Amino acid sequence: MDTALANAPLYQPTFFSTDEYRFLQAAVARLIPQDERGPGALEAGVPEFIDPQMGTAYAFGRLWYMQGPFHPDAAPEMGYQLQLVPRDVYRLGIAAANRWCAQHFGKPFADLADVDQDEALAAMERGIDGFQGLPSAAFFSMLWINTKEGFFSDPQHGGNKGMVGWKLIGFPGARADFMDWAERDEKY
Repeated sequence: MDTALANAPLYQPTFFSTDEYRFLQAAVARLIPQDERGPGALEAGVPEFIDPQMGTAYAFGRLWYMQGPFHPDAAPEMGYQLQLVPRDVYRLGIAAANRWCAQHFGKPFADLADVDQDEALAAMERGIDGFQGLPSAAFFSMLWINTKEGFFSDPQHGGNKGMVGWKLIGFPGARADFMDWAERDEKY
């Protein structure tokens, strides 16, 4: 297990089960890992960003057009073509990913070595035959998009703790006012 997981803040998920949340922590830690440039997605609180989202209109698909026909094999430019809302994508995707990892590596995703987790994520991104419930690429895509959103979101939404994502790209952050900088003789 990655040392970042062991040091992750104690957070009680409201949507994800313990095993699902372990998967989420491990996956985001591999998607944006901590390195010489700074903290990664786990340290930035991305799992704490994604979990509460699962109780919003977004997660229930209320912000999307969800009428048929659905064409899961349609070209990417046709947009999202599944009948599943984000909550379902995560539930089915995590379960399928853990089953696939158990079949191929003998352990669920969160218990794999980093190199095996990277291999599993790459396989999901390419598309895994037999990934039950939904296309693995659709699951990977949602996980990757939500990970980036959590890493660069406004910290008030649970992710980007300490504005680590913003600091990485040199964004000073959204502030209510700049009065504390008015008298400074330095670049903002």
